[in-house]
Amino acid sequence: MRTRVAIIGAGVSGLASIRCCLEEGLEPTCFERGSDVGGLWKFSTVVTSIKKCPSFLVTGQWDIVVEKDGNQESIIFDAVMICSGHHVYPNLPTNSFPGLEKFQGSYLHSRDYKGPEVFRGKRVLVIGLGNSGSDIAVELSRLAAQVMISTRSGSWVMSRVWDDGYPWDMVYVTRFASFLRNILPPFVSDWLYVKKMNTWFKHENYGLVPLNGPLRKEPVFNDELPSRILCGAVSIKPNVKQFTETSAVFEDGTVFEAIDSIIFATGYDYAYPFLDDSVIKSRNNEVTLFKGVFPPQLGTPTLAVIGLVQSLGAAIPTADLQARWAAKVFAGSCILPSAKEMMDDIDEKMGKKLKWFGQSQTLQTDYITYMDELGSFIGTKPNIPWLFLTDPQLALEVYFGPCSPYQFRLMGPGKWDGARNAILTQWDRTVKPTRTRAIREAQRPRHFFNLLKMISFPVLLLAILLIFYS
Repeated sequence: MRTRVAIIGAGVSGLASIRCCLEEGLEPTCFERGSDVGGLWKFSTVVTSIKKCPSFLVTGQWDIVVEKDGNQESIIFDAVMICSGHHVYPNLPTNSFPGLEKFQGSYLHSRDYKGPEVFRGKRVLVIGLGNSGSDIAVELSRLAAQVMISTRSGSWVMSRVWDDGYPWDMVYVTRFASFLRNILPPFVSDWLYVKKMNTWFKHENYGLVPLNGPLRKEPVFNDELPSRILCGAVSIKPNVKQFTETSAVFEDGTVFEAIDSIIFATGYDYAYPFLDDSVIKSRNNEVTLFKGVFPPQLGTPTLAVIGLVQSLGAAIPTADLQARWAAKVFAGSCILPSAKEMMDDIDEKMGKKLKWFGQSQTLQTDYITYMDELGSFIGTKPNIPWLFLTDPQLALEVYFGPCSPYQFRLMGPGKWDGARNAILTQWDRTVKPTRTRAIREAQRPRHFFNLLKMISFPVLLLAILLIFYS
């Protein structure tokens, strides 16, 4: 009898999980509370509870209660993949802003924002300098009378168009760049990071510079925000100290008067109300998941969380690799370490997150490092030394070029014969849509040369210091 797997959510993580389960010979059933996706899914079905069966220690099975059209049903599954994401429950921190209860205008969470037309001619305060807050502020600035963004700590703002006009992720997310970030002394790595973030414009001059610049917090991607600030259509302010009936008083003492609307772009809380908190938060209310996927204290690894990480990399390939690993664990072809080893790894990662991102409980992780860790478990991590020996052309593109998902289809389970050609021709496909007027041959970025140029100054400075003090 095939292993029955319940998949909660039919977003990108759920779709990847379905396919991976089928590839491993498992029997997936996907529960989706919406009604947008068809096929193997149970539409408009809400999962109300997931509990261990009384025989869990022996069978690892779960009792899942679902509800549809007011009727509840209990179903037993051998394994569970939670794929409902972390952008489900809006975080509306009304208690953090004194006087908000007196405010006479309207306020809403960015999730409820549907378009700028209803704000035409109004004075709007956007709280939060994330991707949503920046996008909304830029869009509103063309119709609203005045738009201000309030930010607690600032943020680096990046353009999607990076060096020499190439897509930022294809230039920035490379194995060589990741190698440099990890081996350079912290003061050199931090200096390079801040310098790179300020290449497009000086954040200090726009009121955007983060309070702790070297921390690798997720930057904002917005190609228009600096120009909207420059022409006065958007203004940046510090955190709100308090609200009055019609205005906001900021921590620097300035006031934004006659506010019509407040939009809270304050992110989301990740929660799984259908699951006992102790399963995922097994210690001091901390999220304790091995590699962000498996609860280490279950004893029987029959529950996986897919998509509860974020990084400066593509979300879909990350969820795909998580699902490939989880499906193999459920199928018995991959074995997890002991509970102690998994908890030790979680503690080590929390320390690194504190150093790199400023908080240990963040969902952020380093994209390439994380993908390689997952790939190592299932045998799909590219063997770079072997590639340099057997296929130097491919090795150069894998190491110095974009860390595209094709790399995890070069070898091991799920190997794709077309992966090599896809990697060697990825730049051709990238520039083709923009080359509608082709005059000369398409140009590729010179990854190695650009990175050497970037690090030449700090290396030279370090050499001078060593000579001076020797």
